[in-house]
Amino acid sequence: MTVSDRERDAMARALGLARRGPAGVNPQVGAVLLSPDGAILAEGWHHGAGTAHAEVDALSHLAPGAARGATAVVTLEPCNHTGRTGPCAGALLEAGVARVIYALPDPTPVARGGGERLRAAGVDVESGVLADEARELLSDWTAVQRLGRPHVTVKWAQSLDGRAAAADGTSRWITGPAARADVHRRRAEADAIVVGIGTVLADDPALTARREDGTLYDRQPLPIVLGDRSIPEDAALHRHPRGFLHRSGANLFGEHHGDDPADSVLEELRRFGVHRIFVEGGPTIASAFLRAGLGDEILAYVAPTLIGYGPDGSDHPALRMVGVSTIDEQRRLEIADLRRLGDDLLIVARPASASNEGDH
Repeated sequence: MTVSDRERDAMARALGLARRGPAGVNPQVGAVLLSPDGAILAEGWHHGAGTAHAEVDALSHLAPGAARGATAVVTLEPCNHTGRTGPCAGALLEAGVARVIYALPDPTPVARGGGERLRAAGVDVESGVLADEARELLSDWTAVQRLGRPHVTVKWAQSLDGRAAAADGTSRWITGPAARADVHRRRAEADAIVVGIGTVLADDPALTARREDGTLYDRQPLPIVLGDRSIPEDAALHRHPRGFLHRSGANLFGEHHGDDPADSVLEELRRFGVHRIFVEGGPTIASAFLRAGLGDEILAYVAPTLIGYGPDGSDHPALRMVGVSTIDEQRRLEIADLRRLGDDLLIVARPASASNEGDH
């Protein structure tokens, strides 16, 4: 059976409803119920963890039996499991819905299978309607489902010869205004920003996302500081609009280089509903994430300047040990983007296996 224009319009409406719900641990989902002649009977969306899913929210606005023979248009495949709420596929069957249209299949093993359950019960099921739009809406959430953890972007700025600071440790500013503006825009797109305690003590960063005129973006990343030393009481972080989290750096700074930050920090952030993490905490932090295989996207801002070694041999490279001891172990990347930002160059790279996933 083909999908009608009214059903496509209903899917567009459902996507708009989905955006009303909070982004977090659960996906943003919208639903529209249509009568057999295409009129809207009810609509709903997921209001957050523990609340009714979009389909059940829409059904709750109808009297018992009013959805019999109706079409349910949903942005994500109706779930087929019982968590804090019951399975939506079962709720639709119980309501007597005759047709279900969804945009994307549910990628989670515990919840998928609702479409098959509905088909087996005799419901007409169509999928893939406005899939690209739904995929864009849920890209962050689906990336977390695929990875099993938040998506990690690792950023650094460097001189043309690969240095992150001069011999005395000063690093402001290697790159120019256009590159710094791009960094702040990307900060605003992230859920959390990760730095090491060394960066906090050396630079006293605000870790806010700011426009070029100095005003704050409406959306601010949650600062995460890794390391065991104390944060000074007068640090700028104490004035961050979202506060901050301070966690031990044991998994990052331990001598055993196989330690994985995902075992602690990333898992905790996933439980908080964090989808995207922006790592820009200096060479030690960046190297630790890359060493653990946790660089889903790399942003290297390269300035046309030379710093070299200090007179005493002191050196501040953009990266430290990333687990490569011989040339055969080098970590090959694929260039995803290359752009000029004022006098600087931005290189966006990803692991080859991630470049073909399509989520980003």
